Amino acid sequence: MMASASTSSKVFHRNLSRRTVPALFPPLKSLSTHASIAFPCSSRKHVHVKCSVTMKYDNEAVIDEEMDKVRRLQNGSDVRGVALEGEKGRTVDLTPAAVEAIAESFGEWVIKAIERDRGCPVEDVRVSLGRDPRKSGSSLSTAVLAGLGRAGCMVFDMGLATTPACFMSTVLLPFSYDASIMMTASHLPYTRNGLKFFTKKGGLTSPEVEEICNIAAWKYANRLTKVSTMLTPRPMQVDFMSAYAKHLCGIIKERVNHPRHYDTPLRGFQIIVNAGNGSGGFFTWDVLDKLGADTFGSLHLNPDGMFPNHIPNPEDWTAMSLTRAAVLENSAELGIVFDTDVDRSGVVDRKGNPINGDRLIALMSAIVLKEHPGTIIVTDARTSMALTRFITDRGGHHCLYRVGYRNVIDKGVQLNKEGIETHLMMETSGHGALRENYFLDDGAYMVVKIIIELVRMKLAGSKDGIGSLIEDLEEPLESVELRMNILGEPRHAKAKGTEAIETFRNYIEEGKLEGWELDACGDCWVSEGCLVDSNDIPAAIDAHMYRAKVSDGVNGQYGWVHLRQSIHNPNIAVNMQSTVSGGCLFMAQALRDKFLVPSGMDKTLDIGQIVKYIQS
Repeated sequence: MMASASTSSKVFHRNLSRRTVPALFPPLKSLSTHASIAFPCSSRKHVHVKCSVTMKYDNEAVIDEEMDKVRRLQNGSDVRGVALEGEKGRTVDLTPAAVEAIAESFGEWVIKAIERDRGCPVEDVRVSLGRDPRKSGSSLSTAVLAGLGRAGCMVFDMGLATTPACFMSTVLLPFSYDASIMMTASHLPYTRNGLKFFTKKGGLTSPEVEEICNIAAWKYANRLTKVSTMLTPRPMQVDFMSAYAKHLCGIIKERVNHPRHYDTPLRGFQIIVNAGNGSGGFFTWDVLDKLGADTFGSLHLNPDGMFPNHIPNPEDWTAMSLTRAAVLENSAELGIVFDTDVDRSGVVDRKGNPINGDRLIALMSAIVLKEHPGTIIVTDARTSMALTRFITDRGGHHCLYRVGYRNVIDKGVQLNKEGIETHLMMETSGHGALRENYFLDDGAYMVVKIIIELVRMKLAGSKDGIGSLIEDLEEPLESVELRMNILGEPRHAKAKGTEAIETFRNYIEEGKLEGWELDACGDCWVSEGCLVDSNDIPAAIDAHMYRAKVSDGVNGQYGWVHLRQSIHNPNIAVNMQSTVSGGCLFMAQALRDKFLVPSGMDKTLDIGQIVKYIQS
């Protein structure tokens, strides 16, 4: 499958990019070639890409290893990897070559999906690209743009953006792009980066991303041209973030409908924003300030891909404590903490109380249940028994589901399709999606909902802050998260993790853990410990997990244990909560002594954290 220098750029482009699964090269000792190819771009002219590569394949095992490099980048419904040197024990695997192959495969996937829907060939498929401020963003953006161009897509570069904005660029006029890619690794260290994918239907599912990565793996391993080194002219630059901020402003104005100052409904409110040097600073300048809010005292608004102050993460203790201090020092009404790409957020009330995790889900549930009485609230299975009581006390229904924000959101989508009213889907990490907002996990939109409720309370004469809505939420007495590393080579971690989780399930079903029972949710047909849908079209499993409720003769049900494969790292997460003192310690001891050691799982898993917790 050699290309001569006389091969036309048009034929070369078609042969490379329109093939779903490239054929394997025959075993070669080495192959070196130079080529020049062209592809269409938004200007309708040709973009010339100079490429140079030397490839060396001795046998199919080498090709398999090359393919695995790309497949391992899949991270559930995202792609993530190490983009810069600097992490101990981790090498760079999210390379421009890998990113280009993935972007090209996504572009082809989008084109084929549109052709399927329309029943005819399509041209001028338009894809937008946004990114957070990470240092690796510039070089990897070039690879994404080149890959999309190779697929035949018109590309629109939004520059610094947020993940929710990337999806909104597919639905807001006059943009309405066919698809979008956001380059981010969320709250992970500056050395990481990744890709999130959207079409007009929403974010891609794990099986869809797996399909794209499989196609990209073939391209990466067998491509004649490994990485594009020059891209001119540049794709069209667009300022979508201004339009997105205007969209959010319009929502606040319309829903507050302030009787005295419609255009500045936030006049008289001081609101602190902590953007963590990520992409969230726009919310201060282009939303809050323009609506009349006082944002003096806001923190870390300027983008800085090294994240010098703290991890941009509403779950991060430093981020929350700094925001709390700023709120109290300035007597602000509200504090806001965004993660790097603003698909998650948390808040601090005027008393300095952090509102994240279960507390944030409770706050959003209280707001949504006012608007939609009796609706179902879908969360992941790490939420407390107290949160379930909080929701049901307000007339709502609580569906516990699989960990993973896409799992939680997709469950809500499925329930609504079946005619079961479900308006809110939230994960304890801060991902929150609403039916009214395209089922999109948008940290800025969630804050918009909280701000609107805050202003409405003031207009109604309330002197209480937003925290008053969750004053009766009980906190679990004990809550613990531990990790068990999976021993052996990382490529075998998924299979070993699945074996460990299924062994855990069998132990409980066989009664080997006295007082332990697989948890289930009856409200929406989720069974077997929040793992398996019993409906007609069960969702694909991206990571195995089970939750067990734990009881004894004295306290009744006093806690739960949740075991879950991590899709980010080769380990198993263990979450525990208890309503009695010493309950988590007792459950950890039972887990070690009655499951891990007798089953031999201690030979597969490093249970050091559990042992350390018990001993401490």
